[in-house]
Amino acid sequence: MADPARAARMAQRIKVVVAQALGKIIKDPRVENITITDARVTNDLQHATLYYTVFGDEAAKADAAEALNSARGAIRKEVGRNLTARLTPTVEFVADEIPVNASHLEEVLREARAKDAEVAELAKRAKYAGDADPYKKPADADDLDDHADEDVTEYDGDEDADKN
Repeated sequence: MADPARAARMAQRIKVVVAQALGKIIKDPRVENITITDARVTNDLQHATLYYTVFGDEAAKADAAEALNSARGAIRKEVGRNLTARLTPTVEFVADEIPVNASHLEEVLREARAKDAEVAELAKRAKYAGDADPYKKPADADDLDDHADEDVTEYDGDEDADKN
């Protein structure tokens, strides 16, 4: 079993070899708009998965997938010719959905920014339903001194006189 670092290096090499093969060796016009975005190789170096994107509509994507599957043998032959590995890995092509997901995420973020701006505009024009500050505040020290004088009764010191 190979180490993951070797598998990563091999994946990058396979990515370059396949991209060059699509441009020079494969003569199918359906592969002209294909971009190889990523490659992954298993740790045992037996299987390579290549991720690709296609510029165009759904019909162009379907044609590109068909062209890649039909050219899989020639691409594997070219990979084996350019690698220094004992065994040539099998090649599998997977459509890369990251650009589609990224554009969807950008659309969602754009809508969120628009709603945030709308809420901020409403907040600028908002008025208080009651007082501006509805919370009770502690009384000032001066107010406490004024009220303290009113509540205190003077004591003359004669407790027995109060009882009779």
